[in-house]
Amino acid sequence: MLAIERFILGLMGTRRALLAIIFTWLAVFEGCSNVVSGEFNYKDALTKSLVFLEAQRSGKLPPNNRVPWRGDSALDDGKLANVDLSGGYYDAGDNVKYGFPLAFTVTTLSWAAVYFKDEIQAAKEMDNVRDAIKWGTDYLLKCASRRDRLYVQVGDPEEDHHCWVRPEKMKTKRTVLQIGDGTPGSEIAAETAAAMASSSIVFRSTDRAYARSLLNKAKLLFKMAKEHKGTYDGECPFYCSFSGYNDELLWAATWLYIATKKPLYLKYIQEEAISAYVNEFSWDLKYAGAQVLITRLLYEGVPKLDTFKYQADSFICSVHPESPYSQIKLTPGGVIHLRDGANTQYVTGTAMVFTFYGDILEEHKQTITCGTKTFTSADLFKFAKGQVIINHMDYILGKNPEGRSIMVGFGNNPPKQAHHRGASVPMSAANEEVTCPDSFIKWLQRDGPNPNELTGAILGGPDKNDHFDDKRTDSAATEPCTYVNSLAVGPLAKLAFIYNK
Repeated sequence: MLAIERFILGLMGTRRALLAIIFTWLAVFEGCSNVVSGEFNYKDALTKSLVFLEAQRSGKLPPNNRVPWRGDSALDDGKLANVDLSGGYYDAGDNVKYGFPLAFTVTTLSWAAVYFKDEIQAAKEMDNVRDAIKWGTDYLLKCASRRDRLYVQVGDPEEDHHCWVRPEKMKTKRTVLQIGDGTPGSEIAAETAAAMASSSIVFRSTDRAYARSLLNKAKLLFKMAKEHKGTYDGECPFYCSFSGYNDELLWAATWLYIATKKPLYLKYIQEEAISAYVNEFSWDLKYAGAQVLITRLLYEGVPKLDTFKYQADSFICSVHPESPYSQIKLTPGGVIHLRDGANTQYVTGTAMVFTFYGDILEEHKQTITCGTKTFTSADLFKFAKGQVIINHMDYILGKNPEGRSIMVGFGNNPPKQAHHRGASVPMSAANEEVTCPDSFIKWLQRDGPNPNELTGAILGGPDKNDHFDDKRTDSAATEPCTYVNSLAVGPLAKLAFIYNK
């Protein structure tokens, strides 16, 4: 176990004033090569990241749809189970709706909306963030419409991956999978509970009845997840929960306590929850997110939560390159690389945790000690505000060894060949009959720019050597995911607030 110590940081002033001082100091500090002044239009990147989520919508699109090449799709979803499951999001470049990553996308969007509210409002994007959340929660409410049952997937992955067609044109089977009635799925039920609890906070000020409906469903789903424990493998091989369900139970209980302040959920966190020391935050591993949220509760006076603070500090120590406990490998370009295939989720996920935790430590005048290495306030903010958040987000936006953006439609030499059915199949092909085998030759394997720009999509990203292969056939590099973008919303809003005044 890491020897984590706390000490008080002797800085005064308001939160925003302190932020301004720190960022100004970082920008002019000559000895810190990893710190850059904000050189991108983060506000534009934030706007475009939300446009991408609109491109992932399933169902009947609204009149204010901002993606002209997308149309209505999968309107009969749920028909095989005699339930309306239209709506929601396609998770990535295919046409399946997976409940696990969809709920995580909603939770992380809500996290940003709750705790970076001022920054998002300053960027004039709160309405779009709420719309993005509601597109997900409307669908999740349908999925949870029947008591003690949760619909968790629509679409047949095997059939879907044998045909490369636009969602508006697909004819593959829309199989419906569910948990409950003897089929356990604690991780999905708990993640959906977290999504509904966190989003209920977002809508509390604008639609109390809707917020109440979300919170009531969150309570029921958490109860189901906790009382009928078991791992669900129905979304394998694409979304197997290798970490199990204890992280989702802790994550859900944390959001339920924040939303309700009910002793029931605090007692679960204090006495029943299982937590762990980790070095990543992702759709499958939620411990670090829960730990930093709980640490905020500890600093606000909630007792018996010290262990979670130690674990949150451990996450920082395991990622900080100057820490004696650093465990994470960086690319030569200076960003985290945990594994190929949507590696950018670990980049945006780490940026989100550091952005949030940096604000907590700053607000409560705290700092972190990693073994024998004590990080002063300047050290801590140099890394949290400069190296991770700015360098990692700037890396995605174009400050990398290849000097190119990893976000479609943004910056210098952005990707042109996103691994994405809707973007790669021209609208003019709507009435063209092509067999599934021929669809791969005609549209997937074609070497050329997509006919439709997938604006704002953060793609899977470069390999461990910072090489980015902008080829549609290289899904590890060029496939987007909703949760990569949802994790970027908080950091981008923070950077826009600081630099894009």
